Amino acid sequence: MRLPKMYSFLKKDLDRIESALHKSIQAEHPVLRNASVALLDAGGKRIRPVFVLLAGQIGNYDAERIQKVAVSLELIHMATLVHDDVIDEAELRRGKPTIKSVYGNRVAMYTGDYILARALELVTSIKDAQIHQLLSKTLVEVSVGEIEQIKDKFKWDQTLRDYLRRIKRKTALLIATSCKLGAIASGLSERDAGKLYRYGYYIGMSYQIIDDILDFTSSAKELGKPAGNDLLQGNITLPVLYAMKNQSFNKLLKEIFKNPNTVNDIDMQLIISELKKTQAIKLAYETSDLYLHKALKSLDSLPASRAKQTLQDIAKYIGKRRS
Repeated sequence: MRLPKMYSFLKKDLDRIESALHKSIQAEHPVLRNASVALLDAGGKRIRPVFVLLAGQIGNYDAERIQKVAVSLELIHMATLVHDDVIDEAELRRGKPTIKSVYGNRVAMYTGDYILARALELVTSIKDAQIHQLLSKTLVEVSVGEIEQIKDKFKWDQTLRDYLRRIKRKTALLIATSCKLGAIASGLSERDAGKLYRYGYYIGMSYQIIDDILDFTSSAKELGKPAGNDLLQGNITLPVLYAMKNQSFNKLLKEIFKNPNTVNDIDMQLIISELKKTQAIKLAYETSDLYLHKALKSLDSLPASRAKQTLQDIAKYIGKRRS
């Protein structure tokens, strides 16, 4: 079963969220409006709104309140993507030109800021200090994570702990926050909201690890960007960390990246080929599976419901993802 079919019962709510997203980014200035719409039309899984909706359905579901939270979180995610593409000098996003590649860095940065401002404008219409505080803390951590990622580029001696802390801030926190905000907005207890937060955190960690694996095992067409692009940008992901334990791979990697600006497609194909000969991919999947197991355990004591079953199904789907 494909992922969208698992939560097809949310289609009406997701359609409303999609319409609300388009409405939220309608800027008066044509450049801001066109750049924002182009990003939105490039598509996306909308997985963060899905987690908000599912967590909300476990409590007292208020469609309007939940929608505001979901739209705000997706806008924040979109803003971080725009900023990421500037930092990474990315030309493609989901197989389409990035805002940065079409309009340049300055317009891209201001577009990201604009989308973030619209997110904050929307979420502050919800009169709940707990929601605002959690979202603010998450944004602070996400920002720290981006700085850490820049600092760690081409840092070959970083540890597993460095990597895990980085992807926690890069991906897992926003998914965990999506789950907890859905729980808070639907009036769940702090205890149950905490369980959903942990579920989202573990799912986010697993999801990012698998994304990092797919960067080496999928084609450029499937990825919408060149294979091995994260490494080319200097981001040392889990498969690389595991592969570097192999002395011959470690030596090859550092030799090729002695001057990162001269690394070409043939070099990258060689690195990917040699990485696949190590145990790195297998070990990375095993690490992902550990997080998925913890995610499923986090849901154990929540009452049975269609939403809970869907959260469990999503976790199992992510664990089997190979493209």
